[in-house]
Amino acid sequence: MLPWKRVLRPLAALVLTAAVAAVPAATAHASTAQASTAPTWGSPRSSEAESGGGWNDYSCKPSAAHPRPVVLVHGTLGNSVDNWLSLAPYLEDRGYCVFSLDYGQLPGVPVFYGLGPIDRSAEQLSAFVDRVLTATGAAKADLVGHSQGGMMPRYYLRFLGGAAKVNALVGLAPDNHGTTLDGLTNLLPYFPGAADLIKATTPGLADQITGSAFLTKLDAGGDTDPGVHYTVIATEHDEVATPWRSQYLSGPDVKNVLLQDLCPLDLSEHVAIGLFDRIAFHEVANALDPAHATATTCASALS
Repeated sequence: MLPWKRVLRPLAALVLTAAVAAVPAATAHASTAQASTAPTWGSPRSSEAESGGGWNDYSCKPSAAHPRPVVLVHGTLGNSVDNWLSLAPYLEDRGYCVFSLDYGQLPGVPVFYGLGPIDRSAEQLSAFVDRVLTATGAAKADLVGHSQGGMMPRYYLRFLGGAAKVNALVGLAPDNHGTTLDGLTNLLPYFPGAADLIKATTPGLADQITGSAFLTKLDAGGDTDPGVHYTVIATEHDEVATPWRSQYLSGPDVKNVLLQDLCPLDLSEHVAIGLFDRIAFHEVANALDPAHATATTCASALS
């Protein structure tokens, strides 16, 4: 990747972060009533993608070939529909019952989610998985997450009883050990009040900065839990979850995959790997059904 792209992409992300952070702050100043009331983190959307793009069909019953429903967990600034316009139908076409949720909503900020405290977001995931398991009659689910959506479920697995309800966690470019945003987070101390503003207005972003209290708690005692199969799918062109090797997990039941080892021509970066990279999607399918896995190569882009 050209050096200027490696600078501009994370810089754009930081600018967008600041813009989104300003929304709830502006809303609070506009209303003295709201200013004096603590935000209701994670209040659900009124119609949570009940039929988003054809998935989230609660009448779907898992087949013998694919006995577990797949829950898709979007990334920061994503939502239950936009993040999965390609992967959800890809998995549906292969016979899976597919579901997705919204989480981490901020008061007054529509569409862009995954910004609330990550422990609260994990509680939303917990309730959603319970709902899916009840509807489908399955004993366990498989989780596939992009970016924060590949890391946040680890809190659910460890602290909210999720390990007993989940067979596999597949992360697409997950910021498992936090991110430096290509080193930009190291600049925060030079901007007085910036770190406090991010923590106060978009705590989900603050939780993802390398070395945060949230990540320190999450990684204490190891980064995986027994009984769950973990797969990490990373790209060396990632400019958001950096350094990209920090996405890898180190537990005993982990498969860490680099896209460029499968297809050197794959140029996907952080966003593309979750939105439309069919080489990554093929590896997701392998992780969900390892007994019938096939080699993932550049040709998988055509599958």
